[in-house]
Amino acid sequence: MADKKSALVISAHSADFVWRCGGAIALHQKLGFEVTVVCLSYGERGESAKLWKQEGMTLEKVKTARRIEAENAAKALDVHDIQFFDLGDYPLELSREEKFRLVDVIRAVQPDFMLSHSKYDPYNTDHSYTTQVTLEARMIAQAWGHNPGEQVLGAPQLYLFEPHQTERMEWKPDTFLDITDVWDKKRAAIECMQGQEHLWEFYTRVAQQRANHFKRNSGGQSGGRNCQYAEGFQSVFPRTVDQL
Repeated sequence: MADKKSALVISAHSADFVWRCGGAIALHQKLGFEVTVVCLSYGERGESAKLWKQEGMTLEKVKTARRIEAENAAKALDVHDIQFFDLGDYPLELSREEKFRLVDVIRAVQPDFMLSHSKYDPYNTDHSYTTQVTLEARMIAQAWGHNPGEQVLGAPQLYLFEPHQTERMEWKPDTFLDITDVWDKKRAAIECMQGQEHLWEFYTRVAQQRANHFKRNSGGQSGGRNCQYAEGFQSVFPRTVDQL
């Protein structure tokens, strides 16, 4: 369908899309977008400490548990499609062929916009590596000489979602999204991530803080829109608009 709207989230680990842009996913699904999520890994080695503390735990058991959590979270957010590349984490590394696999997804989805991690993350290089790969795959997807005959990608905006310690990540949000209407969906998705229960309240507080920023930047006390929960994003490319 020519007027189909779509978005693509590229997540280093299986929980990242929930904490950082779950509201954007649920909201845009509600607005008629088809949102696809790609999880490059399950976060089985570095993002699953609670699971590893259980007796008799194995790598495959952790991966299975994390996949179930992510699938349940995706269902809570009404995700159109979730794909698991299962490339391993800590470190996350993609071969040339695996990058082309990501290019295939980008071309198939033809996203109106994309979402991924901050460009810099000294605490978790899987995150910044994912965005490096995302930018490279986006570039390749635009190349007419890559698999000639396929539909090439246009120029979708890449939004960088909020990292865990923003003051150390060189991340500066320029876009705030009101997710109040879909907060219940995001909170439900958050609670699907049993392996990282310690982050549930942290990311609830983040959404409340960003709501304050949304209100301040939509007019503040001089008629600004009310907002209870929001997400922040940093755009990578210039935006072309008809009005501000």
